[in-house]
Parts: sequence; C-alpha cells; structure tokens
Amino acid sequence: MRLTVSVLALTASAGLAFAQSDELIAAAKKEGTLTTIALPHDWCGYGDVIAGFKAKYGLEVNELNPDAGSADEIEAIKANKGNTGPQAPDVIDVGLSFGPSAKAEGLIQPYKVSTWDSIPDSAKDADGYWYGDYYGVMAFMVNKDLVKTMPADWSDLLSDEYANAVALAGAPQTANQAIQGVFAAGLSAAKGDVAKAGEEGLKFFAEMNKKGNFVPVTGKSASLAQGTTPIIIAWDYNALSWRDVLAGNPPAEVIIPKTGVVAGVYVQAISAFAPHPNAAKLWMEYLYSDEGQLGWLKGYCHPIRFNALAKEGKIPADLLAKLPAAESYAPAIFPTLEQQAAAKEVIAKKWSEVVGADVAK
Repeated sequence: MRLTVSVLALTASAGLAFAQSDELIAAAKKEGTLTTIALPHDWCGYGDVIAGFKAKYGLEVNELNPDAGSADEIEAIKANKGNTGPQAPDVIDVGLSFGPSAKAEGLIQPYKVSTWDSIPDSAKDADGYWYGDYYGVMAFMVNKDLVKTMPADWSDLLSDEYANAVALAGAPQTANQAIQGVFAAGLSAAKGDVAKAGEEGLKFFAEMNKKGNFVPVTGKSASLAQGTTPIIIAWDYNALSWRDVLAGNPPAEVIIPKTGVVAGVYVQAISAFAPHPNAAKLWMEYLYSDEGQLGWLKGYCHPIRFNALAKEGKIPADLLAKLPAAESYAPAIFPTLEQQAAAKEVIAKKWSEVVGADVAK
C-alpha cells in the first residue's frame, strides 16, 4: 500500500505515516527522547541534521556509539530486545544488505513516510520495513594540475594521455568501493547490461592495465595531491570531501561519468523493539522531508529523493554549485542485492587472474 495525503487518517499501528501531524508530534514529545546509533556528526552532515531535529521538535537525542558499523547496530537491537532503557536504539542507518536481513530476523518494523512515493522502488522494501536514505555514485576525482583534459566517461580512461594516472580507492578483492568501481566501468562497457557488468569490468581494467594507465595503488586524497594517482575512482561523497580538504592545493575536480552511473545506498529502519516508536516515526518523517534530505546533501551524501528535489527546484543554488551537475545523477542505477553479490563474486575472485595487478594500500 502506498501512502498519500488523502490517507493520513490511517493509524500508526498499520505501519503508515501521520506525516509530522500534530498527533504524531504530540506522541513523540510525550516519549521525550529518540535513541540513535552509529551517526558520527561528520558523516553525511549528521551533526546538523540531529541539531535540526532537536530544534524543530524539542526532543532529546540519545546518541549511542557514533563510530559503530552496520553489524554493530543490528547486534544492539538483538541485545536490547527486552530493554527499554538508554542502550536500546530506536532507529538504525545501515548498509543496504542489512535491511532485508534485519526484516527476515524480525528486528525492524514497517513505517511508510509521507514522501514514500518519491523514494525509488528499487531502494525500498515494498512493505515499508526499510528504505534508502542517501547514496553515493562512482565518480572520477582528478588532479587538475596534472591532468589537462578531463575524462567525461569510462571509455576515456583508456586514452594514451592518462598513462600511469588511474587508480581505484582500494583493492577489488576486498574493498566494496573498488568492487563497485570495476562494476560501474563494466556496466558502461556492457551498455547497461547488469548481468555482464562484472566480466566486462574486469576486461576493461585488464585493458587499462595493459596500456599502462592503471596505477595499482589505493587512491586517496594524499596520493592524488602527491601525483601518484592523478585520477581516482571513488564514491562521490568521498571525492567531494577530499576536494574540500585539499582546498585547492592542488585544484581538483569531481566528475560523474556519462554512463555506468552506479549508486551505493544506505537504508533507514525502525527497531521492532523501539522504546520510543513515535519519536522514531517522527525522526523518519524529518529525515525524508525536504529539510532533512537537504541536510544530508550538505554533507555530500545524495538524499534518496534527490532527483525529485532537483526537478522541483528545491535545492539551493549555493549547494548545487558545490556539486556535480544535478542532471548527471539522473541516470544512476541502484543494483539489487542479488546483482551486487553476483558482481562481487566475479570481480573479487577473478581480479588477479584477469587483470593481473594487485593493488597496494
């Protein structure tokens, strides 16, 4: 069932939204507190997002273990099933694969926010148990002092002018960011055929390595600045943050390729045992409102409703100016868990055999 403005009378017990209604706000204020976990303030602009929620509704936010990982968040729910105290998280923000598994284990509850229809179907559970919150896409980060012609697409990276220039942000045998880089290149080479992306990605990097363009070193802001890796393939939010840290020394540009635009998604969910269920629902409404979505964007994480916000002209000009062009994100694809797993199996296992370049840290 999809939620629309006309059905806001549906009860919260049905797992559907009151959309920041007076009733939901009052119920959340009666609970008084929201307990979060694994939300460092420097990740995706969460510091300002949390502050905005507190200021808007007057609730306290109990922040557990900001540096925890997705698996830790799941374990915290399991460990506190019968506990309504301050160690029990109300909400989680986890990697995509943890959404379906948490649902299968009965650890999360359904809730559809009022902006449900503008969340892509491929990035949400149909029953509302989990839904994508923000994503990054694979991008090229380029040292403009060393690279004079900016690459526009994956095929450009095979050009002779990029000799000893292109690096991945990790080893494809183990690092998801690197695996997704190979997958994205393969998706471009396969003209959008996801089933062939893994194999085509390996062929692409084998050719790049044979030409002498691939640098088998983990790309980071420091290696880009030093000139070791003048072009790095990385998540755009990492590249944009690195660009800001470098502060023009050297000048860097972040480019979204024209094809093979692959998005990596995190998801939100409410604990099935949330001590503050109404505060949790209000938190979700805030995160998926225009205000909350723009809060993530300020932290360079593209909110899941980005295309809808851009189409409606709701993204401030000064914020857009810091980002690659909005239209470059329009073709982004969100691989399913099955597609990601299949590609990872091929890329991680066959990288050394097909490409023949072990990436150093």
